[in-house]
Amino acid sequence: MPSGGGGVIQPTGPVEDGSLEIRGGVGGISFQLEELMGGAEKLDDLADELSAVEVEARRIWEDLCPYQNDPRSTGTEALISVGEAQRSVQAVRMELQRISRDVRASKRDYESAETLANVARRRGIPSNDDLLDQITDYSVTGWVNGSAMELLTGSVPLAMAARPLIRSLAEGALPMLKPRPVTVDRKESTPIEFDTSPAGLLERVRMIEARGDGYIEILEVDDGGQRAYVVVIPGTQTGGELGGTNPFDEAGIAEGLAYGSSEVTTAVREALRAAGAEKGSAVVAVGYSQGGVHAMNLAADELFLDEYDVKYVLTAGSPVGGIIPAAGISTLHLEHRADWVPGSDGMPSPDTRNRVTVTMDNLVWTPPGEDPGIGPGHRLSNYKEGARLVAVSDDPSLVASTAVLGGALGAGGAATATRFALSRPKAPEPQRPVDPRRDTRGPGGR
Repeated sequence: MPSGGGGVIQPTGPVEDGSLEIRGGVGGISFQLEELMGGAEKLDDLADELSAVEVEARRIWEDLCPYQNDPRSTGTEALISVGEAQRSVQAVRMELQRISRDVRASKRDYESAETLANVARRRGIPSNDDLLDQITDYSVTGWVNGSAMELLTGSVPLAMAARPLIRSLAEGALPMLKPRPVTVDRKESTPIEFDTSPAGLLERVRMIEARGDGYIEILEVDDGGQRAYVVVIPGTQTGGELGGTNPFDEAGIAEGLAYGSSEVTTAVREALRAAGAEKGSAVVAVGYSQGGVHAMNLAADELFLDEYDVKYVLTAGSPVGGIIPAAGISTLHLEHRADWVPGSDGMPSPDTRNRVTVTMDNLVWTPPGEDPGIGPGHRLSNYKEGARLVAVSDDPSLVASTAVLGGALGAGGAATATRFALSRPKAPEPQRPVDPRRDTRGPGGR
């Protein structure tokens, strides 16, 4: 390939498709860089082969040197031809090596640029000023909640600092944050018509949240004789007593982020068995907000993966950047630029072949008379609309991602929905330290 014969070698950044910004997957920077590095390695292999040809041409030229005084047609011309062939091979070899060096330098530059971009994403820096106009009703709350812990921890990613901090609090002043065993109670089992699209999965989240606090749903799908199971996990359910019996209250966030959803994962395994899932069954997990953390932890839990074959995880508005699923599991993460929750762990979702992150930037607002909650960007209905746009996008990363989902669940149709009520014992009351000045227990503490 001659110098200047093509354009500049460069991967493209996050793709924009309407109101969606798409990172990761087969169109993501990491995958493109992998492809570039694969190309660079092939160029190196070709250069090595040409180097061997170059050495052989040099040997032949040296063998011809004694004949340079022979007639020109049999001596000098042969010597010149072989010498020029050697130089031509050398020029091509050097050009291939230069291109390979440029490709590797481009990879380093793009990795550095992506690192800086991730820092900006982690700190919640908006990509455009116009976005601020739509979040005036909670902008202060969003900025404070999204950045407070990072300000406290400096340059240390919140995901790295949160786990020991939460565990320290759970072992000390806030025992209600410590995971407690979860009881699984099977409730109704109902035949349904199941929409297996991303929007259809989020609709199941809405329905299980409407069923009441503490519920999850297991969907059994029969795709041409192959059974697959969908685990549907709700978001954080507030309003009850912190440390109460609902595993999805605010303390459930601590279990998900600091303890790998240990008790919820055990409960999901039990629910799957009760729903008829056998060892090795294919599983798709979907979760909203806190539920997305639990869903991703299923894909990273060795015991769970030893029993079930997790194919796909869909999260919406969830802080899951620090959770790394097992190799080969495809994940799709929906986020909104006006939602601080997905970035609250301080770690953007990695850009990898099997991991796609979609950031929405459509205008959002709280309908009149409705509780704004933690901001309109975090509304489940908003994420359902984003999921609908994902399904009709022709972006290669999204097409590949939704194809994996379709391969696991089929085109939809008849399914069986079984609902389970999850509960746990109430947390013990925190023990208050005794003020020695008010200690009336007598000598020896009796």
